Order: sequence, then C-alpha cells, then structure tokens
Amino acid sequence: MNWIESFIEYLQYERNYSRRTTEGYQADLEAFERFYEATDSSLSWAEMPADIVRQWVVEMMDKGNAATSVRRRLSSLRSFYKFLLRRGLVAKDPVHNIPGPKVEKKLPTYVRETEMDRLFDGDFFGEDYQGWRDRMILLTFYSTGIRLSELVGMNGKDVDLDQMQLKVTGKRNKQRIIPYGDEYGDSLRQYLTVREAFARQKAAGDASLFLDERSGRRMNPAKVRDIVKKYLSMVTTQRRNSPHVLRHTFATAMLNHQADLQSVKELLGHERLSTTEIYTHTTFEQLKEMYNQAHPRAKTKGGNYGNQNSGNPL
Repeated sequence: MNWIESFIEYLQYERNYSRRTTEGYQADLEAFERFYEATDSSLSWAEMPADIVRQWVVEMMDKGNAATSVRRRLSSLRSFYKFLLRRGLVAKDPVHNIPGPKVEKKLPTYVRETEMDRLFDGDFFGEDYQGWRDRMILLTFYSTGIRLSELVGMNGKDVDLDQMQLKVTGKRNKQRIIPYGDEYGDSLRQYLTVREAFARQKAAGDASLFLDERSGRRMNPAKVRDIVKKYLSMVTTQRRNSPHVLRHTFATAMLNHQADLQSVKELLGHERLSTTEIYTHTTFEQLKEMYNQAHPRAKTKGGNYGNQNSGNPL
C-alpha cells in the first residue's frame, strides 16, 4: 500500500471523513504527485523541496485555477505531510511555510425576507403529497438552516413534536438538536399526516422524513436541489438559488432579528465562530442599504454637504 492509500484509509476509518471528501483529498495528492514526477523523476514524497511546492502553486495560478481551489489543494498536501510526520515517514514538511494565494471574500448570497414571505404565503405549492413535501423542504431549510445532506438524511424518528425540535446528523456524523417554532411545528404536523397517507398508498416502509413521489424512498440530493431552485426562481431574480443559499438566508434572518452570533453558530453546526462571522458582514451591508434608502441626507444632492459655497468659509 502506498502512502496516499494509507492516508486515505486514515481519513476514512479514523477520522470518519465522507467518501466524497476523501476522494477530493486523493485527487489533490495525485495531482501533485503527477506534477513533481513530471518536473523531476528523481523526486519522492520523502525528499521534497519546498520550491517544488511553490512551483506547483504558481503553475496552478498560471493555468487560471481559482485561488480557493489552489488553497484547498495546498491544504490537502499540508494535511498529508502532517500525517507522514506523525507516522515518522518523512523528516520535514515542505508545505509548512508556503502560504496559499489570497482569496477575495465574497458575501453569502441570501434571499430577502419579503421574497421568502411571498413564497410561503403564496399559491405556489400543490395540495397533493408532492406539493406538501416541496413546501416542507423549503420551510425546513429556511427555518433551521440545515445542510442539504442533513435534510436528505433525516428520518421520521428525528422529529420530536412534543419538544418541538429536530435531530440532525452533520459533518463527521456529529449530531445536534435544532429547536423550531409554532408555525413550523403546525406545518410539520400537517405534512406528517399527508406523508403517512402517501406512504401507505405506496406501501413504502422507508423511514426517511422526505420521500420521492415516484419511488416512495429517500430523496436524491440532486432532486432536492432542483426543487429548491424551481421555487426560489418564482420569487427572486438572483442567479444562485440553492439549499445553501437558504442556509445563508436563515443565518442572515436570525442575525437581523437580534440573535446572538454564538447561538447562530450552534444552530448551523459550525465548529468555529469565525465561520459564522461572515454573516455579520451580510447584515451590515443590508443595514447600509436600508440607511441609504431611508435617510434623507444619506446621499448628496448635487455636491458635497458642508462645501456648497465656492468661497473660503473663513
């Protein structure tokens, strides 16, 4: 077994990383391996100059790779060398002092509250099981901020109607409890009644909270993405309409209504507060926009205030 395979097994069985994540690590490491072998066939993982890593970063940037992609691949390489150092397979880490390219921070895309209100108060959803399910999917994303994988993985037993809370399984199989309010609870009770009738009709024994209308089984993530895009496109003109946009929308709405940052962090299942802090920039931008629209002197009228006379004020 080569060193990359050993590292991937470590991620899978000791760190409990998902298959998709480990495949990403493997692809990144194999890309670097191809690069250094083409650069100098005498090189090996154990004898790797830092300059080779720098050349790899430069080549990726020259080929037009996004800074975020380059940083991710560099992070994969850094994690790999930490693993090799702990196992005593290498004597030094050539990635240690190599910074990734700077990434321009982009504010999260979110849907405005008025647009979300129009979606749920409007006549967009049918009265059959599919219509009830689609509405509940959108409402769950918006009311809880959970990830797509968390929603698709939810089972009926994860719903506690008495305590008004959901149990979700997040990254690395970490579970957390998310409370919900009266409006969501009322909709959830109605949906569960419709779901039960649908499951009986389909003779479906699947425990999933959300069932495919054709197979009666757990929904495919791609289909959930399509559902979200379909309905959000009815109420907003923005180009990005995905489950993750609804996660951003939940966080932004919570902060706009005075939720504290630590609480939003726990609800979203973030490991670090710094990850959640990006939403404070979103709410500040919204605040600036509201100010510019509402305040009578937010914008100049034909010149700079306080400097309307051409002469010296003194």
